[in-house]
Amino acid sequence: MEQALWADRGQLVQLDAQDPAIQASCVGVSRLGSAQLSGSHFSIWVQLRGSSWVEAKEGKFRLKRGDWIAFERDSKPVLQADRYGVCIGLNLTADAIKAMARLADASLYAGRGRMSRHDARIALRLWRQAHTRNGEADLGFDFNALRPILLHLAGVQRELTARIQRCPGRSRSRKRQVFGRLQRARLYLEGNCDRVVRISELAELTSFSSWYFSKTFHSLYEESPQAASARMRLEHAADLLKSTSMMVGEVAAASGFDNCCSFARAFRARFGTSATRYRSAAANAKLEAVRAAAPVHKLAA
Repeated sequence: MEQALWADRGQLVQLDAQDPAIQASCVGVSRLGSAQLSGSHFSIWVQLRGSSWVEAKEGKFRLKRGDWIAFERDSKPVLQADRYGVCIGLNLTADAIKAMARLADASLYAGRGRMSRHDARIALRLWRQAHTRNGEADLGFDFNALRPILLHLAGVQRELTARIQRCPGRSRSRKRQVFGRLQRARLYLEGNCDRVVRISELAELTSFSSWYFSKTFHSLYEESPQAASARMRLEHAADLLKSTSMMVGEVAAASGFDNCCSFARAFRARFGTSATRYRSAAANAKLEAVRAAAPVHKLAA
């Protein structure tokens, strides 16, 4: 692995689109390594092991094993792996994305999701092949080396892209443009689960009017932006209850609720139980899973 494109054990990789040698690249971070993209490239990342923290224009995210996340060209993400984390990524120019769309009638979009272990293993194998073929190329980055992994990642996003036909627009290119903007807005909601996001912010991000954005968002995702924001904030709170020792009041504040009472009502309406009981049930379920996975040692006769 080229040292400049892999950050391990606290190292930092910085990629700048102004560098003509970096038109498209395979990037990886592991074991407290970090990567910073300061250029204008589309990027997509897959968490293979451990976890990583990501901060970008769309907000802050935590990636767990099996998660993937994709950012638009001006997002400038910064990734930080934890002590056990391994995360691989692709840093792509607009030309690479356009070439993919021309050849396979497919594209990649901003967003976040999960993939199976099988798909993650395939992604790692194709990522390694793309990196190896690029290293063997004499001139620049060979798009043919990228094609297999790009098509695989497009397949992983198939469930998302099935919604494109719901977007307004007379041409497929217009529908894709609208879908891409709305996907970024949805990612922005996920990245700002610690506060209430205003419709005006999302409208500005997508370059739509507030009315058009709200209408199109609801048509595409079958929920309003406000409902999506509330759901994501409550899911974020549930994750904090399971994975941290924060007090319920602290969880409420970290999820954008003004007071514990409003949080308690919203949480119970969403999950059918109180935050305290939810945490207790999650801890018990985790303990039972550990016990079930523990090997049974037979006593010698």
